[in-house]
Amino acid sequence: MNDHGSAPPEQAAGGPLPYEGVWRFTAQAVDASVPQARRAVRELLARQGVPAPDDLVHGLLVIVSELVTNAVKHAALLSPMLAVEVAVGAEWVRVSVEDDHPYRPTALEATSGQTGGRGLLLVREITAEAGGVCDVEHTASGGKVIWAALPLKPAQA
Repeated sequence: MNDHGSAPPEQAAGGPLPYEGVWRFTAQAVDASVPQARRAVRELLARQGVPAPDDLVHGLLVIVSELVTNAVKHAALLSPMLAVEVAVGAEWVRVSVEDDHPYRPTALEATSGQTGGRGLLLVREITAEAGGVCDVEHTASGGKVIWAALPLKPAQA
């Protein structure tokens, strides 16, 4: 909605497209939730008929894996549950992972010999390459939500 209370132009004429919507599911902050979240997001995109090319879907699934893995590794003690949300608009898709841990994560720079700690850096790289945006926000409950939004249409050169 804009400031005047009317629908955005893309929705005013014919309503939302068949694949648009917001889906949210919760999972335990355990390792098994990583492949479950990937599978759930992949199946959701396919079921809704989201017009996303294979490389975009692959990028989204890597992002989901990294964000859920981070929540499992770093937030599980204070946040035994996490939430994954997929929001699809006419021209974009946004995935987010929310937990109740209060600290904002930091993306580490890759160093030779380092085998972990680069998940958020990878999320940033995939998002930037797709022409999208990502961020971390605090939630009203004191936790955080990390999200990435990618365009469904290829970025114009």
